[in-house]
Amino acid sequence: MSDHILVDCQPPIATITINRPQQRNAINYPMWGELSRHFTDLNADKSVRAIVITGAGEQAFSAGADIQDFDEYRADSTRGRVYNAAVDGLLNTLNEISTPTISMIRGFAAGGGCELAVATDLRVAAVGSRLGIPAARLGISIGHREMRGLVNLVGKGNALYILFSGRLLEAEEALRIGLVNQVVPAAELASYTYRLAEEIAALAPLSHAANKLTVNQVLAKPSLADLTPEEENIPLLQFDTRDYREGYRAFLEKRRANFIGE
Repeated sequence: MSDHILVDCQPPIATITINRPQQRNAINYPMWGELSRHFTDLNADKSVRAIVITGAGEQAFSAGADIQDFDEYRADSTRGRVYNAAVDGLLNTLNEISTPTISMIRGFAAGGGCELAVATDLRVAAVGSRLGIPAARLGISIGHREMRGLVNLVGKGNALYILFSGRLLEAEEALRIGLVNQVVPAAELASYTYRLAEEIAALAPLSHAANKLTVNQVLAKPSLADLTPEEENIPLLQFDTRDYREGYRAFLEKRRANFIGE
């Protein structure tokens, strides 16, 4: 593992930091796979209940894919396929893991950096941040997984607005169209984000996992007519868990529940 990605695990919250501030935290080819492995490992750690990802320094969450990789990995469609597979691997990981993920955005989140933020569950941006996917400025387009995530988040019209304009949107406009969940003063970004992570971590992890899985199923099968029996049963399974019984007792006893993920 390189020092381009830092992991600070302080259960119940872990932080992943993209650590290339001199390159505005641009993500090079090996880092896509490395990020995927870190998220997978943290998801397997049951003491971790929320994962925050951010960028080092003040300038950028991530300026996106490292342009220095383009000659070697994106010079033509054959080499581009290998590169896109690495990006897709990270996006698939973020879609599939059950641990809630939060992007803490300061400065630029552009191109692949914005696509990474879109793939996390939640996004908190500091005032002054700018987000966008200016792929058309390079004469390229985004992949199907990136497009699906963007359309699911902001809708078709806003997705095409982001892509056709090539603009980097101010944080307030990003909030208006749903690209981010919250915009807070820069001085309050960390405190707000970690307070949110702590609130998430204090709640039932099985509920979070089931809700994320159900969201993905609703998006994949919006009519709900072709859900499998196993998919239909997911909300009901929570009633068979120890955490449900604990949550119910805690509510009656007017105390904070102690969820254990079982």
